[in-house]
Amino acid sequence: MTEASGPPSITGLFSAAVTPRTESGAVDNAAFDRVLDLLLSAGVDGVCLGGATAEYPHATRDERLDLIERTAARIGDRALLVGIGAAAPTDVVPLGRAAFNAGARAVLLSTPLFFRYAQEDIEAFCLDTAAALGGPVLLYDLPSFTTPFSTETVLRLLHGAPHIIGIKDSSGQQDRLAQLAHARGDKPWRLLVGDDGMLVEAMAQGWDGCISGTSGAFPELMVAVTRAAKARDEAVLGVLVPLLRELFAQQGVFPTPWAIRIGLEARGIPVGPLPLPASPGRQAQRAAFIEWVPGWLTRVEQALGLSLVGAR
Repeated sequence: MTEASGPPSITGLFSAAVTPRTESGAVDNAAFDRVLDLLLSAGVDGVCLGGATAEYPHATRDERLDLIERTAARIGDRALLVGIGAAAPTDVVPLGRAAFNAGARAVLLSTPLFFRYAQEDIEAFCLDTAAALGGPVLLYDLPSFTTPFSTETVLRLLHGAPHIIGIKDSSGQQDRLAQLAHARGDKPWRLLVGDDGMLVEAMAQGWDGCISGTSGAFPELMVAVTRAAKARDEAVLGVLVPLLRELFAQQGVFPTPWAIRIGLEARGIPVGPLPLPASPGRQAQRAAFIEWVPGWLTRVEQALGLSLVGAR
């Protein structure tokens, strides 16, 4: 990206892809291809790798580099976004450079894992990383798992770092939607919500779209909701949003991103074992969710007028 050309177009619905694993723990490339094909066939605007849905702390640098190349080769002209957060800060810049070399439209920069840092620490980290990469960077606010960005820090970085072009906000802070939309004005910031439950409100506030974990297993409904929200089609939203809320209620009992992985299994795309042994309670929840999905998908199918994989 050059300052003359401005930030790239990043709008619409971007599906966060899971990382399928074999029983031995290796990345399951065949299953990964099936996941990508599901997302692409649903009409998503792009695919996002390396975020929370991908369980990025569980992946080696080499695994992540391979997935970047594999995805870039498969998705054609759809946008590729790549999360570059890492347990080892020394992995961040190499991942970002690989993403740009593969044609990524932007990278997502979360704060360093595990330890909690002051705002001045994460601001310095973001400035240094963005300068080293020299390409479009979206801040990735992921406060459930990393040091959160304050809104003040976000605004300083957006105003003061030429390569930091926007944010994926998974903070769940509703008041931030209006704050950032107002602060943007006519500046070319890219504002993407990462909390699926805030998608409709974010679009109403003028945000550009969503990087969605839910769409990693159920992209058809999320694409339709995004388009209806952009068009301000209240009649369609009145039909689709209740279906989405039903899904959120089912997903909410699981840790991130177990419901996405189990949802794919329910749709006939198994993506391997969960990262931890499942307790008897979790096994029962998993079985109940798998049993629930086909009937719910049938109602989604009827609402969308589409034939969906995994519906009854």
